[in-house]
Amino acid sequence: MSSRPELTGRAARLARLLPTGPGQAARTPFVLLVVLLLGGGLIALLVLNSAVSEGAFQLDDLQRETRNLTDEEQALQRDIDAYSAPEALQRRARELGMVPGGDPAFLGPDGTVKGVPSPAPGVRPAAAHVPLVLAPEAMPDGTASTPGR
Repeated sequence: MSSRPELTGRAARLARLLPTGPGQAARTPFVLLVVLLLGGGLIALLVLNSAVSEGAFQLDDLQRETRNLTDEEQALQRDIDAYSAPEALQRRARELGMVPGGDPAFLGPDGTVKGVPSPAPGVRPAAAHVPLVLAPEAMPDGTASTPGR
């Protein structure tokens, strides 16, 4: 006799659906597979999180560098604007010995001259060709000097 009582009816039909005896699947490989999948998933999640964090640090560094370069660009643009201002150009031209021009004359397409040209005010013909600073080779003693000194 068997240690199990005989089942009848609905209980017998349900008992046939459940595996019994040596045919029952071993639970150890299934549990091992689930543990390995969970462990692998956690490790993959850790690696992915580390990569995202590293990317965030690189992004922060690049944004800081972009801000610094933008500040430098704006400072350079301010310098260009300051040097390009009409007053600054006029002052620099005077430092170089330039003077404002006189009335201009224009040439027409047929070669006619329109307007009456006039020389620039304050230009001395003799001083027009004297450089502000002489080259060292032009000096008798080999040193540079400014005219009138």
